[in-house]
Amino acid sequence: MGLFSGKCRSTARLDGKTVIITGSNTGIGKTTARDLFKRGAHVIMACRNTNKAKEAAQEICNLHNNSNNHKDLGKLEVVELNLCSLHSIRECSKEILQKQRRIDILINNAGVMCCPYGKTEDGFEIQFSSNYLGHFLFTILLLPRIIESKSARIINVSSVAHKMGKIDFNDLNWESKPYSALEAYQQSKLCQVLFTRELHRQLREAHVEGVNVYSLHPGVITTELGRHLNKTYFFGLRWILSFVRVFFKTPKQGAQTTVYCAVDEIAGEESGLYYADCKPVKPSKNAENVANAKMLWKISLEMVNLPKYNPFTV
Repeated sequence: MGLFSGKCRSTARLDGKTVIITGSNTGIGKTTARDLFKRGAHVIMACRNTNKAKEAAQEICNLHNNSNNHKDLGKLEVVELNLCSLHSIRECSKEILQKQRRIDILINNAGVMCCPYGKTEDGFEIQFSSNYLGHFLFTILLLPRIIESKSARIINVSSVAHKMGKIDFNDLNWESKPYSALEAYQQSKLCQVLFTRELHRQLREAHVEGVNVYSLHPGVITTELGRHLNKTYFFGLRWILSFVRVFFKTPKQGAQTTVYCAVDEIAGEESGLYYADCKPVKPSKNAENVANAKMLWKISLEMVNLPKYNPFTV
């Protein structure tokens, strides 16, 4: 259990609200889904493995079906989303837009950490695609509906690892230099914070006042995220980490900042900031580089084959 952890104390309800959470079949995504479900939200669990997502949804429901306040619970729905496939992202977005008249909260939570080198079916480095580019496309495709919904929030679950990240615009997919699993992870997390900053800027430039965006560090958490570490570094790393687990957060603790950004009244008055332990904190200097944020947006649109797409005029 983490020794230092912020806690979301808001009791805000989400009755009638639609929430989308990527990667919500396990870890902090699953815990976040449970929290918002308890607040009355219609939670759409967008996951690559739909069988595991359905099991997670059933587990959440089983935990509350016999409670006295079961009438105050929301709804859980599972949709297939593979963030390593542009086709899957487009199909998932299309399905959601056909069925949902509003999207109140989008939580880009899914991700991988320090996995061995590999490329997606579209030719992108896996961590870059899973953690950032897939979420970029997913977000901008859903953005017109999010804007229509008013008072909406977009939350990007990043990491303190972004502070060590650097962006190589000449080789985002690690094709010309030796692959570093850790540096690729750091770059992908930096991209998430820059994306948040640029999305906030463009929303305000387009005079959209009803959509707030957030990026955050959930903390170091005991989840499946680090399952690739033994493959990419040395076998004894898990043994060493076992000695510092007292400082790790549980999934419930790790989800607190995500929930805070999703429901807290004070956070609802803020946008474009980076959070840790349920409060705004200063990101890295690289994460505040406006020119890089603009460049990343432009290159990302080209990568997903939407070079002239403007989600603010659709």
